[in-house]
Amino acid sequence: MSRPDGQCHRRQRTALRLRSSHRALDAVQSPHCIHWAPLLRKRFAAKAIDHASVSENAVAVVRGLRTAGFDAYLVGGCVRDLLLGATPKDFDVATSATPEQVRGVFPRVRLVGRRFRIAHVRMRREVIEVSTFRGASDDGNGGGAHVSEDGVLLRDNVYGTIDEDAFRRDFTINALYLDPEANKVLDYCQGRRDIKARQLRTIGDPAVRFREDPVRMLRAIRLAAKLDLALHPATEAAIAPTREMLSAIPPARLFDEFGKMFLGGHGVDTFEMLGQHGLTDLLFPTLNQGQTLAKLALASTDQRLAEDKPVTPGFLLAAFLWDAYLAHGGQRRGEREQAASAALAVQRETIAMPRRHSYFVRDVWRLQPWLEERRADTVPATLADPRFRAAYDFLLLRVEAQEVPAALGDWWTQAQTVPLEEALRDLPAEQPPRRRRGRGRRRRRTSRADATATAVLQPSA
Repeated sequence: MSRPDGQCHRRQRTALRLRSSHRALDAVQSPHCIHWAPLLRKRFAAKAIDHASVSENAVAVVRGLRTAGFDAYLVGGCVRDLLLGATPKDFDVATSATPEQVRGVFPRVRLVGRRFRIAHVRMRREVIEVSTFRGASDDGNGGGAHVSEDGVLLRDNVYGTIDEDAFRRDFTINALYLDPEANKVLDYCQGRRDIKARQLRTIGDPAVRFREDPVRMLRAIRLAAKLDLALHPATEAAIAPTREMLSAIPPARLFDEFGKMFLGGHGVDTFEMLGQHGLTDLLFPTLNQGQTLAKLALASTDQRLAEDKPVTPGFLLAAFLWDAYLAHGGQRRGEREQAASAALAVQRETIAMPRRHSYFVRDVWRLQPWLEERRADTVPATLADPRFRAAYDFLLLRVEAQEVPAALGDWWTQAQTVPLEEALRDLPAEQPPRRRRGRGRRRRRTSRADATATAVLQPSA
């Protein structure tokens, strides 16, 4: 009995799609690449997406690339957030065009990155990140990809097809491609299923993926905390044996990840998950996980972000390193500057903070003794200091952590609302005199000749 032509055509299309998936899988079978069971590409209508939340500039970039003859889609976190009903913070585009070809399509393009070469396309006031479809990390000629002896991917500018690109991404929920013109989503790795199950799963062997780029461990925890997802058991189990590889990541790159983890509005949850997986000690060697000051600072930062108030990583670093500062002598007059340098130097070995943030940390610490002493001759200068507000907020955290009396925080709160003369009432006028250290001035020894001359000059009784 012959089969209907339609059914035969469907079987032929299925076979072609299977062969395409197998080719994509074969392309990533190098020792340091992913290993993933071949899956059929699924295309589904983007009915759950609120297209009012889609950036018009990102859509314009997709259309511009397609007009120039290239393939292009919205990809990654923006598609994931749209399917979750959230508003994406930024939009990324994946394309068949190389970074140099992207620069030939748009007038305002900046090429960035050495490890992954990407193009930043400026459309009006928005910057759209455009990346080329990635292929296998090993092109067979030793070019394009560079891997360390530990399996860390140092540089990867090997280009491929969209099928290969999907399997090169880190998590299944990030391997989703949105066609804004056809209103369709391409799903290669069952990312839609994991979104519905609210779980975060790596594409391929998690241990291999984490060794390839150890920062993926931090990214997994950050996304799980931000999106309220559960880590897939295999993904979670791979963190412990590979977490020490974070020491191979440049400190400057870890500072970028520090901002993403703790300045996104979910710092408390992220910090808790880092501690649960033994990553806090690796990132902050001098931080005592049992202290409350760091968590209070994170909670304050989350609250400020929820209220759309400005935040700075320097405030968090001041809280994270406060105990180290005190341990190096930060409470002793004359040793505070050296204590600050010592605490910051240890942290820079893991997370390298820009100089402006280290100056911020120093200023917050510098003002703490002034706030505690409350002298009439220093209060006006303290209130006028550019860092007073940050130092005052830090003092309130110390009050909440029961490091200083609550009355101290109340006094500074009131001092900002009453006339200065009233605030200075009943305060000591100046610093109490300091005891002189050392033996003081030595007495001049009197010689025998001087003693004789003195006796001769004295009148007789």
